[in-house]
Amino acid sequence: MPETHPDLDLRAHIRGIPDFPKPGILFYDISTLLRHGPAWRAAMERLAARISPYKPDVLAGIESRGFLVAAPLALELGLGFVMLRKPRKLPGETIGLDYALEYGTDRIEMQADAVKPGQRVVLLDDLLATGGTMAAGIGLLRQAGAEVPAVAALIELAFLNGRARLDLPCETLLRYDE
Repeated sequence: MPETHPDLDLRAHIRGIPDFPKPGILFYDISTLLRHGPAWRAAMERLAARISPYKPDVLAGIESRGFLVAAPLALELGLGFVMLRKPRKLPGETIGLDYALEYGTDRIEMQADAVKPGQRVVLLDDLLATGGTMAAGIGLLRQAGAEVPAVAALIELAFLNGRARLDLPCETLLRYDE
């Protein structure tokens, strides 16, 4: 399916917010992209084109902004959607994975029956920064028996070198080098 807005500059729809959530951080805000219909449509079409060659059976999104990417993209591709969430946020039996942060640890969980062994699952988030959460999501999906052929994000902060923590292809639409 041809893209509806091939000349649309997605970068023009990402707002930089200095000193959020703390001083010295430049936050890349996707809310301005989400509220612009043609830009949001173009982003989903471009991600669909990048992800389709990996032939996923289902898409998974990382809480919370990853849901905003993975859910509409799954709908666009006619696939199911799986949520990876913070601890104790999902009903029923869950499986989880603890992972290291710069200072301390965190945990990511999904419902135990969310994916079947051997299913091809592409994992999505809004942004790839250090790669820690994305790597944990990959580990959790693999722990459940899924095959993870690729991951994707709208934005990559290349200067944080998160891609180096991933052992599989990573598709991104926008790359920021500083």
